[in-house]
Amino acid sequence: MFVSGQKEMQKMDQYTIEQLGLPGVVLMENAGARVVEEILKSTTNSNPKVMILAGGGNNGGDGFVIARRLFDLGFQPQLWLLADPERINGDAKLHLDVYLNRALPLIQLQKNNINILQDELSNADIIIDAILGTGVNGPVREPLKDVISLVNTYAGKKMILSVDIPSGVSSDTGIVEGEAIKASKTITFVFPKKGFFLNQGPQHIGEWKAVDISVPPSIVEKLGLEMPKLITEHLAKAAIPIRPKHGHKGTFGHALIIGGSRQYVGAPIFSAKAALHSGAGLVSLAIPETIYPIVAAQNPESLLLPLPDENGHFAESAIDELGPLLHHFDCVGVGPGISRFPNGEEWMKSLFSRLTNQPIVIDADALYLLRNQMDSLKNYKGVVIMTPHPGEMSTLLNIPVKEVEENRLEIARQFTKEHSLYLLLKGHRSVIAAPSGELYINPHGHDALGKGGSGDILTGLIASFVAQGASPLHALISASYLHARAGEERAKELSHYGVMPFDIIDGVKRLLNEI
Repeated sequence: MFVSGQKEMQKMDQYTIEQLGLPGVVLMENAGARVVEEILKSTTNSNPKVMILAGGGNNGGDGFVIARRLFDLGFQPQLWLLADPERINGDAKLHLDVYLNRALPLIQLQKNNINILQDELSNADIIIDAILGTGVNGPVREPLKDVISLVNTYAGKKMILSVDIPSGVSSDTGIVEGEAIKASKTITFVFPKKGFFLNQGPQHIGEWKAVDISVPPSIVEKLGLEMPKLITEHLAKAAIPIRPKHGHKGTFGHALIIGGSRQYVGAPIFSAKAALHSGAGLVSLAIPETIYPIVAAQNPESLLLPLPDENGHFAESAIDELGPLLHHFDCVGVGPGISRFPNGEEWMKSLFSRLTNQPIVIDADALYLLRNQMDSLKNYKGVVIMTPHPGEMSTLLNIPVKEVEENRLEIARQFTKEHSLYLLLKGHRSVIAAPSGELYINPHGHDALGKGGSGDILTGLIASFVAQGASPLHALISASYLHARAGEERAKELSHYGVMPFDIIDGVKRLLNEI
């Protein structure tokens, strides 16, 4: 499934209307019909009080269709028009005329009846937001701002269903300037919108569902549109490396995790256990020898490589011992718990000089140690995968975190193209970018993953799947999906507060068994 922006959706609609010959009024009719179907599915009340708030654009046109169709089903919806009817045109005007020609009731918002609107909202069972749709540009103005504010007083108390996108949310960026509807559910058309997964968007859309209105998804390829893809269970399942029934430990790859320090003992353990529990045949763990007793006691299933350390972190001579062994590994993960230490940048540079072009996953403080030598990665012949959170990404780019968060998709795309690497930009909705320009959005994950050690598990999963033979992109897709879904599922049992790193690993095992 693709993820659309406003311009992409406009091009698809235009092609459907002009080239395929399906009029816009038919698309609008289909859109309203699909929303009515979802309204019927969303309530057990045989006669719910439905209130429809319609603006003056195409989103309002959908609202006119919804109201008319509900009347045809025997309901008594209340339609409020929040725009001057004389300024409504195009397909929306046609559907408004049809509605009025049938002498169906309509209330137009006026300055003197806002109190009546407030009273009617309090009596409604279902509130339909067909106010602005995807055309919002900048902050919502009065009187719509007041209307949205009134609707939001019932957020979490009543069913608030937004048509296409909650009014006030940018369909391209998810940014909310001022007020925006806080929907219980959003019924969107053809594809989900980028704004569902960016900035404040996830706080406003509630549950979402994309429905068919007769705009063929194949138009994306026909028009050559570059659109992100959504990571679904089907996509993730196809990306998990195939496991031959007659394989052995050598078949399933050998991953190396390099990390740990006196301060961060658990991080490399989490990565190593995640790699083993997701199918890697062998996992070696290179750690400072000062933490060897603790790691060995908690992780006997890994092969341990204790290396010389200095003040609790890797010593310069550690590379001399590790270097001759690196050719044995199918994938290397570096960073979990490695810490920031004197000469760390030179240490990382030396590590790359000893690698034999195998794939490498870079996370945590290893990203910090590489921040000043990104150009040197271009000379590395192997695949490079980076997994920064927004703070680490801001350090790599030397820009504010706010700028990263507000431009996640474009920043991810440009960064991977510039440095010829793969990127997983973590966050509430993680973004995966490939050097080819492909973008993927993970729609799963929540605050249960917001705990130290969670990212280390993700590193281990990625390294495991790459070691087992998955392509870098497939490893990122499957690992990201399993990691996020595992957090969601374990939170159902343990609460959003109580999910620990080993719980996530356990959740990954359960999901692998299911899918």
